[in-house]
Amino acid sequence: MPNSPHTQRTLNDWLKQLDSPLLPASNDSVQKMRRGLLNSNCSMRELADLMSHCPALALAVLREANRNTSALSTKTESLEAALNRLGLKRAEELLSKLPSLAEEQLPTALRQMQLISQHASQQASGLFSARLARLWQEIHWGSLLFLSPIWTLVTTEPELFNAWEQRVLIGKECSQRVEQELLGMPLLELCLALSECWQLPDWIIQGYRLLLNDRRLLVKALHLARDNDNPLRQQQRLDEDPVLLRWLTQPANSILLANGLALSAHYAWNSDHNLRWQRLSSLFLKLPIAELQQLIHQNAVNSAREHARPGIWHPAESLLWPWDERRLQAVAQHNKNEMSKEWRELCLQLLASPSRFSNVLQLTDCANQALKACGFTRVLLFLADRQHSRLQAQQQTGLDKANVGMALAPQQSQVLRSMLAEPRQLRLTPSNVAKFSALLPGSLKSLFPSEHWLLRSVATNNRVVMLIVADQDGHPISDSDLQTFGKTVQCIERALGNFANRGH
Repeated sequence: MPNSPHTQRTLNDWLKQLDSPLLPASNDSVQKMRRGLLNSNCSMRELADLMSHCPALALAVLREANRNTSALSTKTESLEAALNRLGLKRAEELLSKLPSLAEEQLPTALRQMQLISQHASQQASGLFSARLARLWQEIHWGSLLFLSPIWTLVTTEPELFNAWEQRVLIGKECSQRVEQELLGMPLLELCLALSECWQLPDWIIQGYRLLLNDRRLLVKALHLARDNDNPLRQQQRLDEDPVLLRWLTQPANSILLANGLALSAHYAWNSDHNLRWQRLSSLFLKLPIAELQQLIHQNAVNSAREHARPGIWHPAESLLWPWDERRLQAVAQHNKNEMSKEWRELCLQLLASPSRFSNVLQLTDCANQALKACGFTRVLLFLADRQHSRLQAQQQTGLDKANVGMALAPQQSQVLRSMLAEPRQLRLTPSNVAKFSALLPGSLKSLFPSEHWLLRSVATNNRVVMLIVADQDGHPISDSDLQTFGKTVQCIERALGNFANRGH
């Protein structure tokens, strides 16, 4: 399995990194909040409602209110109670400490996650608040702050959200494996630890414990929820299982259901994942699935009216699309088409005769761009000296720029000597990586910590002059990508030949 820079981090390492940072907030929300705090006519309820539009402050205030909670004191479960405990002066001090930025300068992943949380809060209010009116505050703030550990994670490590979206939602990789690779641990374990560290409301902690430790109970509930066409049979089976029946009457489940609905709708309304949360919510509320779906869609539209922002996706937008349309797949296909167009244009430059390149640097730069355009996210391109005694890195993609000055001594590696003897390709996979790993330079292996990568030597005039090392961030390389890589190398080989013969 490919490693990442995070795989060596322990839970304590993550807690140290994520515990202290204050999240940034938009200038607009900070100014509105400041005016509210200075307005003597604003009640605590009105200030708390205003804070819904500044999630960073909501989290900071609740954390501060519960910071010194002990077994003898009661934990604050709502923002109104937190404000009463802290006082307006302390709330204003916390507001002044928040990093304030123009909205478009806030990390995109943070804005997206907070929008999902606001959508979840809208779903919770629309579905559960009227039925559990006395618990409105717990439902509202618990649903809004349920994903707050992830807000901090994507703010400090913004690339994680895109990587997860690309690999899990588009690439259909196993989420547990991706999380282990990106974080070094399950995401839910980290979220639970942060929730406990921050003294977040008990319903949030209870939700993460359920997802981590009571999966059998959740699976049993999901299985029963599938029988939504026969409510009488569902009730009979519940009567036979008092543990499950008791769990389905717990109000704390409302915030978990709301966040499940909002998170799964981020991908698609008619996905299997979203349908599972719909069925479970239908069972919890004892509503027909069709009636529940109508309410969910109405809540999403109301959320979009209040929370939608330019450049951030809200799933209510896709309610107007064909039912099987997928935003992420459409974006991925568009990117792939653009990449394919760029790749063809770069290959035409490489194939041009006579050569368009006035020096080797221009040629290798074009070759490097072509390899990137055909889907290889990490590339290191070496040139060989005349005696094949040295390989000098000339171009790179996806690696530290300092590696351009890297040099390898082929005589110290059996694999490199073989690659320089004649043009050939070595495809490393989990089945053969152990065999070849000991025969490769350690400095090269450290740059490609993967079980899926390629080495390809390229010749001109019957002499190897270039070595290409490439991978796709450790992901398995498909046969189609392998074919495209081969075509790209053929273009590079032709470019080298045309460049060598440009004076004749």
